Parts: sequence; C-alpha cells; structure tokens
Amino acid sequence: MAADKSERLLNLLIMLLMQRRFISKDRVRSILYPDAGDEAFERMFERDKDDLRSLGVPIEVGQLDAYFDDEPGYRIRPDELQLPQVELTADEAHVVGLATKVWEHARLAEATSGAVRKLTAAGVSVDVGALDLVEPRLGADEPAFDVFWEAARDRRAVEFDYQRPGAEVTTRHLEPWGVVRYSGRWYAVGHDRDRGEERVFRLSRVQGSARMVGQPGAYTVPLGVDIRDVARRLAPPLATEPATLLARRNTGHAFRRAADRVESGVRGPDGSDGWDRIVLARAGPDLAAEVLAHGTDVLVESPDSLREQVVARVRALLSGSER
Repeated sequence: MAADKSERLLNLLIMLLMQRRFISKDRVRSILYPDAGDEAFERMFERDKDDLRSLGVPIEVGQLDAYFDDEPGYRIRPDELQLPQVELTADEAHVVGLATKVWEHARLAEATSGAVRKLTAAGVSVDVGALDLVEPRLGADEPAFDVFWEAARDRRAVEFDYQRPGAEVTTRHLEPWGVVRYSGRWYAVGHDRDRGEERVFRLSRVQGSARMVGQPGAYTVPLGVDIRDVARRLAPPLATEPATLLARRNTGHAFRRAADRVESGVRGPDGSDGWDRIVLARAGPDLAAEVLAHGTDVLVESPDSLREQVVARVRALLSGSER
C-alpha cells in the first residue's frame, strides 16, 4: 500500500509538472485514478494534493478558460518548484551529493517512465524538459535491494541465499533494520536469526531472489541503533589503492574533501589551466562510478586499472544506448 501511494504521488507530481496549461480534475482522474469511485477519488485526490504541498510542492489552482468561470484546473510551475541558486561549501556539497544519490534507484526511474507513458497514451501535451527537476540520481542495481528495503520498512523478516567468497551458498534469515551504502557497497543491516546477533550482508552477494516471510511488524529495531555504525564495525574492509584525478575548478567536491593533496592551476586535456590535480591515497572501491557521475568534469590520471574501468563502463553505456 505504501509503495502504491508513493508511485501515485510521483505520478501526480509529474503529471502536474509537465503541463503547459491547467489540467482539469476529471482529466487527472481518468488517467491516474481510473478505478476509483466518486468518493474514493475525491478523498485520495485531496489527500495526495495535501501530501505534495506538505513536501513543499506549489500546486497552482486556476481556471481552464480565461473567458469562462468553469471548473478549476491544476498545475505545478517548474520555475516555482525549482530551488534558487545555492552556494555550498565543499563539505556541504559532499553531504548533498550523497543524499541526492538515493534518487537514482531503478524503481523511481521506472515509476517516472510509467507516468510519462500514461500521459502520452492519453494524448496529454507534456513538457518533458520539466522532468529535470525530479531526475533520479542514485544507483541501487542489486536485485535484492527492493526486498530488503521494503522488509526494513514493514518490519518483515527476509529469507535469502548468500555466498561469501570461497564459501558455499547458505540460506540465511535476517530481520533487517535498514539498508545502507558503505564503502561503495549496499549492505542490509539487522538481526541474524541464525546466529542470534547483529550482522551485515552485502547485497551483491545475495544469490537468486530474496523472499520476505512472516507478517509486517514482526520485530522492533533496537532503540538508538545506528545502522551506518553497525556496517562500519562489521563490514569487512575493502581493498583500496591510490588514485590521481584531474577535476575542473569548483567541481569534484567529494574528491577534494577526501584528498591527501590538491594541486591548483593544472593544465587539463582541453589545454586550459582551469583544472586541479586531486591525489587520493586511499580511493574508494567503486571510484569508477563516482568519477563517471561527474561527467567530463573529472578525469582519471592514474592508476591505469581505474582508467580502464571508467572507459569500459562508458563503452558499455554507449553500446546499450545504440541498441
């Protein structure tokens, strides 16, 4: 139910945001609430509008026709939803960057595409450019991510097959407290029913499909537990290696924050001296993905293995887009 409502709110947000004109309530109902009765639709629509407004979304109400006093219409103006220019320090930019990564999850991207398909199929004129304001930004491509995230939300246990390096596959049972990204990897943190203690499991090592078992609300999360701290204590250390990057001036804030040394005014690949050299003594295990997230603003100088990873991923993306 919670997932259905989240998708419905996202669909409503996208629908109203992509309108060049006000859209009528009946039109909204026919596209987003086709199976709801009169009373159910009125209740859900009013509640959904209130929920969006409580999140700071400015839903504008106006007349569909300037010359007739007919039923009101609804829309969201992109210029009112968009944030003003914000100046951040390097540390603040790093924190915001980590937070915005959560939006790159495939489920939200799928919901966004679904909303656009519904509008297009219904013949609604849409402004696709307005989607830049709700563009996803955080990858969670492990197949088990959804199951563990929803189980932690609903307090349901999860049964799954798990394989550590060099070990056989075993069936495990976890009461997940949450899902956290640590050292470039996603981990499920919780109470291990088989071991009777807190444990972390790397989602990329889950074999096959994870399964929720039991009823919602089957357990409680210990008061004051910090799942990131648990992951930091229990997750095995990951091998790292030094790396040297070139970043355009005023970009790559996360790298600068973790740098051991920054050399300013370095000549870059475009021939200008508007670049900085960032030396990382201990690079993260998924540095290639972090570099790619910066587009053409960050390049790899060394090591060769990291540069090859970045190139391989770019080629894979390009080959996928050509199909």
